[in-house]
Amino acid sequence: MGFEQWQVVVVPFPFTDRPVRRRRPALVVSRPDALGNPIGHSVLAMITSAGHSSWPLDVRVSDVDRAGLPAPSVVRMKLFTLDDRLVERSIGRLAQADATPVAAALARLFGGARPEAEVAVAD
Repeated sequence: MGFEQWQVVVVPFPFTDRPVRRRRPALVVSRPDALGNPIGHSVLAMITSAGHSSWPLDVRVSDVDRAGLPAPSVVRMKLFTLDDRLVERSIGRLAQADATPVAAALARLFGGARPEAEVAVAD
């Protein structure tokens, strides 16, 4: 099935300190042609409420309505790979103004430059 890069989805998040899973938003950072379509998995970044303590490379989401988020939030560079079948639903997508700093944070995290052309957000 493959999800589009910059889509905001809801996934069951496991907690390391408790045997509970909760539904949480996450951001698809991989492209479907690179990972999702060939093997049915996506790389996601955690999205958390902006009120939580900050991490290096946190990116505030300015357009929460387009992203489908109910409250001020940040994209956190806490990355994970998930089988696409476990994604519960898509709730929105990042606006271009939010995708660009997330792409820059990913480039900083992995030590590379990201061409501006690859940051385009589909409507």
